[in-house]
Parts: sequence; C-alpha cells; structure tokens
Amino acid sequence: MNSSLEKIRSMSIEEQRALTYQELVEIITPLTADEIIKLSNIIGYPVFTRLLMGELKHRFVLLQDGAAAVILNDKKQILLQSRADRDKWGLPGGCQELGERFVDTVIREIKEETNLDVNVSDLKLIDIVSGSSRRNDYPNGDVVINNTVLYMTDKYTGELKWDSESKDMRFFDLDKLPENLNDPDLIKIFLDKYDC
Repeated sequence: MNSSLEKIRSMSIEEQRALTYQELVEIITPLTADEIIKLSNIIGYPVFTRLLMGELKHRFVLLQDGAAAVILNDKKQILLQSRADRDKWGLPGGCQELGERFVDTVIREIKEETNLDVNVSDLKLIDIVSGSSRRNDYPNGDVVINNTVLYMTDKYTGELKWDSESKDMRFFDLDKLPENLNDPDLIKIFLDKYDC
C-alpha cells in the first residue's frame, strides 16, 4: 500500500478530519484512481468528500447513498440506537463506501454500530427510500439528503455492544417507540409494509 495511505490509516479519526484541503491536494495528486478509492474508504466517503470541498465543506448539501436495517428480536421488538451526536433514536445503518454493495454496507454498519453479525441470506429488502424525507441536518452544520436502502432481519448472532456513535441501544415494542426518532420515515415504511 502507498505510504501516504498508510500514514492516513495510522491517524486517529480526529486527525483525519483535521486534514486541510491543501494537505489533501498534496496527498491525492500522485495517487491513482484505485488509491483514491482506498483513501476515501479509509477516511469514510462522506467525510472525505467534505474535506475536498475546502472552506465550503459545511455549506454544500451533500447527496449520500447508504443502507439501514430494521433488526427485530424474538419478541418482535425493533432495535434502535440513541445517537451520540444528537438526542434522537434511529436505525443502525450508514453510508456506502466507494465500490461497496448495499448489502455489504448494511452488514458492515450493523457490525460497527451494534457488534451483531448478519448474513446476506438473512436480509430482506424492504424498500429504497429517497426524497426530502431523507434530509438530515447535523449539529456541525452539515446537511445531507440520503438515498437509503432499507433492509430487515430477525436473524443475527453476537452480543449487543455499541461504539462511540451511540449513547445507548435497545429494543422497543413497535407500539411504544420513542417520540424523538431520527428515521421516522424509514420506520413508518417498515410498519406500513408489515402491517405492524
């Protein structure tokens, strides 16, 4: 692997996000397209894209593709995470990396955010959701419109744990969901399709 990529990989998330536009220009200029894809996947595509916008990074509305999962336990309760960056409950999920299939995105995000393992064969496609209901405004000023592939599963293994993206994670009865939902449109689509 290119030494610039190794250097970026060894940085903390905070250090990666603190890279200046000029530093990125110097890093990217000698890289091949394949190396730029690797770099993007190290930093994370949305963050990488914002860094490349220089001073406009928090002003430009970004279109993001990603995947989310409705995870049901044996009591038919839904797993929600309380996000660390705001006081809202949402589904496990996240942004697609360059070259990644949506099923791989949702499996990776489930593992990163919940520590649960899911097999592709246990995922059921619910819908592909886009439009203004997928707008997300973040505390740092970022505004994104998400195109989200929504899956569901009730088959998983592992012990539920969460990373720094979450404050809490728990299963809720479908008729007792918290009021402060991050993904109300996705949850409504699931409830409507499955007549819950």
